[in-house]
Amino acid sequence: MSKPKVLVTRRWPQAVEEKMAQIFDLSLNTSDTPLTEAEFTSALGQYDAILPTVTDRLPAAVFESTAPRTRILANYGVGFAHIDTAAAKDRGIAVTNTPDVLSECTADIAMTLMLMVARRAGEGERELRDGRWTGWRPTHMIGTKVSGATLGIIGFGRIGQAMAQRAHFGFGMKIIVQNRSAVPAEVLARYNAVQVPTIEDLLPQCNFVSLHCPGGVANRHLINSRRLDLMRPGAFLINTARGEVVDEHALAQALWFGTIGGAGLDVFEREPKIPRELLDSDNLVLLPHLGSATRETREAMGFRVLENLSDFFEGRQPRDRVA
Repeated sequence: MSKPKVLVTRRWPQAVEEKMAQIFDLSLNTSDTPLTEAEFTSALGQYDAILPTVTDRLPAAVFESTAPRTRILANYGVGFAHIDTAAAKDRGIAVTNTPDVLSECTADIAMTLMLMVARRAGEGERELRDGRWTGWRPTHMIGTKVSGATLGIIGFGRIGQAMAQRAHFGFGMKIIVQNRSAVPAEVLARYNAVQVPTIEDLLPQCNFVSLHCPGGVANRHLINSRRLDLMRPGAFLINTARGEVVDEHALAQALWFGTIGGAGLDVFEREPKIPRELLDSDNLVLLPHLGSATRETREAMGFRVLENLSDFFEGRQPRDRVA
């Protein structure tokens, strides 16, 4: 029996690529640049499986002009809003993702952003590197205390709970949660957290707000100018979820006019393009989508994809099937 033909759309950790090459007829995108929609349409007719990442866009149009050979899109990442899952399903194509394995490292980055923006670490490093530091003085680079502050978490799944673990037990923070469904009482009790019904209830109560909700059309610009106005004047917004969740123009305005104290972003709406108005904001920490960027996590994500593919081609239901 011939091996399934599999396309990996970006370069993955070497250990994962080598293992996959042993099992499948593997094709690698050696240029390591995002494929175009036309290239995806063509690939759907050539491969049994395609392994996209968050940098790829597979709208409905990709699936319309071909009789697909592809039977599964095994996504490398937990978020899959970049794939039109309804269109894939209509074509008989399964979709899987990689939950669980990136929760801890993504929460680490969210904490990194929160600490950096609160203590003005980015500003301080730039001052040092530019040779502008004149020495210690009592009023220099005064930041905001994190320990004991109130953290609002929007989206209380695996990553949101990992963030609560770090914030509550590591920094003694009070946790307020907004989630689209009721969080079990025993889960809230684990972090001494309180759930509120709406984002509008959460925002005015918090010193920090961390986003851990899904992306996609339903949550596009979930944080907009109206909701930014509900935040405390010195509060900070942290986003490690998806770029489209935040209206970047509204955020830039809030930072410019001091509506909020600052923000930390690891994701952006039009990656890798960042609006100049954000790049020019001193009270904003920017990271290049590093949430899952540890060797251990990136390898675990790849091997999770491999497990889903093996299950699928051996006739079992992949455990991470989302469509």
